[in-house]
Amino acid sequence: MRMTRPVQNQVNFALIGVAGFVAVRHLNAIKDTGNNLVAALDKFDSVGIMDKFFPEADFFVEFERFDRHIDKLKRLGTKVDYVSICSPNYLHDSHIRFALRHKADAICEKPLVLNPWNIDALSEIEKETGRHVFNILQLRHHPSILALKEKIDKGPANKIYDLDLTYITSRGNWYLISWKGDIQKSGGIATNIGVHFFDMLTWIFGDVRENIVHLSQVNKAAGFIQLDKARVRWYLSVDFRDLPGEQKSNGQRTYRSIKLEGEEIEFSDGFTDLHTRSYREILKGKGFGLDEARKSIETVYTIRNSTPLGFTGDCHPLCKKVF
Repeated sequence: MRMTRPVQNQVNFALIGVAGFVAVRHLNAIKDTGNNLVAALDKFDSVGIMDKFFPEADFFVEFERFDRHIDKLKRLGTKVDYVSICSPNYLHDSHIRFALRHKADAICEKPLVLNPWNIDALSEIEKETGRHVFNILQLRHHPSILALKEKIDKGPANKIYDLDLTYITSRGNWYLISWKGDIQKSGGIATNIGVHFFDMLTWIFGDVRENIVHLSQVNKAAGFIQLDKARVRWYLSVDFRDLPGEQKSNGQRTYRSIKLEGEEIEFSDGFTDLHTRSYREILKGKGFGLDEARKSIETVYTIRNSTPLGFTGDCHPLCKKVF
């Protein structure tokens, strides 16, 4: 359910995970919405990017000192209104709880949490604290995705669409050595790079009726999902070798494709300001909360805990390269 509240003047943010890849989008969003970062935390100190946005913000490499500082600010009259969370996936739940305990709303990167029951517990803490949890579901703000949703909503009520989703975002050898290569910490490929796509699919095409996994490896996964209004073959990969020849020859390292009934839905561009759009909506009280995040978390949890069936049934075409 989307929460509504009065629009505020400049508000204060803290940010956890400021050295991470996605943190710059949050820094930019805080700046672009005219707000202030008062403190940031990361165990790594390569955070010079902060100078471009908030050079006056306090920075900590130890959680205990960061926690103490946020408490001290509150007692001195500087309230932290939001905590933006860009930490590794397995820490999201704990860091959201930290935000709520400090009477701040949480803005968390995807995936919100790794397990569906974590959402239930956070819902209870929301009630106890009166604060809210918002998830960055940026594809819901993408113009092409919004146009696709409108098309489906206005289409035949009983039509079942055929859709192929392909997302290849090639990563170097570092990826599998980092926490992202540890399924206990990242949730695996489908969770780490695919959760926002599964959110988009259920948002547009309805609930999951069947969820089959054909392929599950450390660097790629594939499967089939039956939704209320779509049959979806999906393929996710961080393996450079999976890129189409044209992308390789052009020096590109990412390929996104949605084919609806064999027709390509163009959405390769338009990603640059989606976090800022997300922040603007959250600050207006229209952010996506725990209920909106639930379906995608349930979907990737099922994928992570399913036994792959191999090359059988309605497989994504790229599976032929693997089996």
